[in-house]
Amino acid sequence: MTRLGILLSGRGSNFLAIAHAIHDGRLPDVEIAVVLSNFADAPGLAAARDLGLPAIAVPANGRKRAEHDAEFIAHLLEHQVDLVCLAGYMRLISPAFVRAFPQRILNIHPSLLPAFPGLDAQGQALDYGVAISGCTVHFVDEQLDHGAIILQRSVPVLADDTPETLSARILEQEHLAYAEGIARVLSGRYIFEGRRYRPKHAD
Repeated sequence: MTRLGILLSGRGSNFLAIAHAIHDGRLPDVEIAVVLSNFADAPGLAAARDLGLPAIAVPANGRKRAEHDAEFIAHLLEHQVDLVCLAGYMRLISPAFVRAFPQRILNIHPSLLPAFPGLDAQGQALDYGVAISGCTVHFVDEQLDHGAIILQRSVPVLADDTPETLSARILEQEHLAYAEGIARVLSGRYIFEGRRYRPKHAD
């Protein structure tokens, strides 16, 4: 059984999508071991508790990132987490965090990386005038929204889109893509060529 650790800062819609994928059998032999947040009042924590999952707040205000992340790492190790999934976690993680879980931290970002990293990716896309946006599931490394890409899903940008309408359509694809990305990683059927993720096909 693969044990996931979920990190979130807000409502946790991608966390819930992962939980539904586990419940529906799209992620077999997977369980959510713990849900962590840097905000005590994050709705995603309440949602986790409603599902009977361990849900822990580790507030970050006024704390150094390394100190805060060390507490997160301790909780993840205590719960014997195999794979860490950032699900709307709005805080950079430290190099020590990345080293604690090498190639075992995933994130989903609402753009077709490397375009529009960071905050307000949808607003960035609209300001730039792109015709296509989307989402990216990727490994996390020590740089912002930079790790090797596992999969991407595209979403057309409509003439009357606002950041809110574009975000909503991208989020629908995020909910599908994240579970698929997790399944790909857990299959172990991939290699890296440089920083490029390459699926391995069965012989």
